[in-house]
Amino acid sequence: MGDLEIRPATADDIPEIVAMLADDPLGAQRESPDDLSPYLAAFERLAGDPNQHQVVAVRGGRVIGTLQLTIVPGLSRRGATRSIVEGVRIHGDERGTGLGTRLIEWAIDESRQQGCHLVQLTSDKSRMDAHRFYERLGFSASHTGFKLQL
Repeated sequence: MGDLEIRPATADDIPEIVAMLADDPLGAQRESPDDLSPYLAAFERLAGDPNQHQVVAVRGGRVIGTLQLTIVPGLSRRGATRSIVEGVRIHGDERGTGLGTRLIEWAIDESRQQGCHLVQLTSDKSRMDAHRFYERLGFSASHTGFKLQL
């Protein structure tokens, strides 16, 4: 992994982040890399919230991975704080290099530092490779998720 840096994302990183979000069959259907305005507005909301951590993995000045980590205080589990990992993406030519593992390890470490007792994530049912990846890292498929489009 050499000179890999995992750092907070900046507005300047948004084009690369959006390109990675759009670079798969699911993302191609729901992302719009040609219009960055909604992403920039969303990034401003994220940047203003101390419980949101949008990070990028950078090597040689190039953004090659990203994820969002959300810290969620709660009452359940005896008042436990949990984290949610979302939007994990690795640049196409970096897949299989161990970068995804490094990003998830970062998220787990940051969750511990934030006092979380649980790290959770969801993955689309069609992403079987991702499911195996998360299970290899110790995650278990413990729940069924539901979504409601608004």
